Amino acid sequence: MDRRILFVEDDSDIREIVAHGLENAGFDVVAEGDGRQALVWFRRGTFDVVILDIMLPSLNGLEICRRIRTEGPVPIVMLTARTDTTDVIAGLEAGADDYVTKPFELDELIARLRAVLRRSERVADVDQVDVGDLRIDQGAFKAFRNDAEVNLTTTEFKLLNELARSSGRVMSREVLLETVWGYEYMGDSRIVDMAVKRLRSKIEDDPSNPRLIQTVRGVGYRLEP
Repeated sequence: MDRRILFVEDDSDIREIVAHGLENAGFDVVAEGDGRQALVWFRRGTFDVVILDIMLPSLNGLEICRRIRTEGPVPIVMLTARTDTTDVIAGLEAGADDYVTKPFELDELIARLRAVLRRSERVADVDQVDVGDLRIDQGAFKAFRNDAEVNLTTTEFKLLNELARSSGRVMSREVLLETVWGYEYMGDSRIVDMAVKRLRSKIEDDPSNPRLIQTVRGVGYRLEP
């Protein structure tokens, strides 16, 4: 079955070329150039992944990302400006699972899409992991704290799961990049740091003074057993 993509890009030439390339790669694509209309499309149907440009008319990509995040865990890939690192950080903080910098090759975008889809579809080989008051149901891709479900994106769940499986041991950013995101990011650890920040906001009593996910300066992170 073709995977359905909502592709939001205001440049009509880029939108047409990329949408055509994605369709040739086997995806079912809904292409939209307006921010508010993109939200209408999202709420009208079911999508496997969303691609969002940041600069959009009527409603920018960051705000769309935040709103989608309140409604479900669908993977989101942001398109960001190569020369502006604040775009990357803002996109990750808004809840994006991945980013691709402009200008980009279509093959790179397709590889990133397939990677986030694999993460969302992966079935774990262990049913459950318990760490303190956290219960991680790997088969169902759900996490619970004190028996209340925690609303996590697929990437946040995978990150928590990897930390939990190595509970008490330090995991470097490089290892997390490989195990959670599935490929190298040329040393760009921001994607790990932003994902940890979002995860802490959901599982820590005080995210500014975390008890569960500890930072090991200069190395990475450790989930306290």
